[in-house]
Amino acid sequence: MASMDDKGVEDAAILLMSLGEEEAAEVFKHLAPKEVQRLGETIAKLKSIPRERFEGVLSRFEAVAADQNILVPDTDEYVRTVLRKALGDDKANLLIDRILQGSDISGIESLKWMDPTAVSELLRNEHPQIVAAILVHLDPDQAADVLKQFAERQRNEVLVRIAALKDLNEVMSKVLAGGERMKKANLGGVKAAADILNLMGSSVETSVLDYVREADNELAQRIMDNMFTFDDLATLDDKGIQSLLKEVQSESLVIALKGATPELRDKILRNMSTRAAEALREDLDSRGPVRLSEVESEQKEMLKVVRRLADEGQIVMGGGGDEQFV
Repeated sequence: MASMDDKGVEDAAILLMSLGEEEAAEVFKHLAPKEVQRLGETIAKLKSIPRERFEGVLSRFEAVAADQNILVPDTDEYVRTVLRKALGDDKANLLIDRILQGSDISGIESLKWMDPTAVSELLRNEHPQIVAAILVHLDPDQAADVLKQFAERQRNEVLVRIAALKDLNEVMSKVLAGGERMKKANLGGVKAAADILNLMGSSVETSVLDYVREADNELAQRIMDNMFTFDDLATLDDKGIQSLLKEVQSESLVIALKGATPELRDKILRNMSTRAAEALREDLDSRGPVRLSEVESEQKEMLKVVRRLADEGQIVMGGGGDEQFV
């Protein structure tokens, strides 16, 4: 049984469906992206409604629904039509895909449960623009693992398209009212490309940025400004470093720090007990050469931990740009 909050959203969806496409589109123009998405998802799921429920909703809005008494026959198409009328084809397409995927478990949501190699095989022959539009729905680490399976040129083409995708909030705020109260939606853009690149290693990072720089030097710089690399851990405060150290095994830390800057090493050591710091120094001094791929792998795992701690609110990540990773 739906909660009271869910019931309220369903009532609003029923009302919008009773208004007709033109009127519903006008309503959508005055909603925030998150509200549009939630109402759209609800409409897509409302395949049938008891007549008593329908009439109960309409009775609360007699002025605008006096002669409406049936639902639209195809709710998926209704969502597409209304959003395209409100936003235009190009601006609505990404949001439509995100809404309607929820009614089909074989859609994008199911990719989150698949092995990155399997996902890459499914997407390998798709146009880079399609691959980009799909990968922005995945977590950055999964998207990075998928892209690692691609050839260099295809990977570069996908990432430059991810970077070029405008943030959904930025696009919609120019069309919908109340832009100041909208929250960010991670559907591509410079930040999304930077998040993925953070997890792909320095060789891939260099290749992608060189590729982007040839076409758009400013875009490449914006990506760099938004990246949070392993060495940027030095920008964390002491509390953040201490929280991270609690989550990392000493062996992994030693390997990761083999490729770190002296500044970061010092900061790590300062936030350890005297005994632990001495042990770490000895391990670093005695450890022989370590393969770059091994170092980058351990650094990537530490960045995953940092991102998880940031999502949990235990630390705040500050990248090279003005924005923070929260």
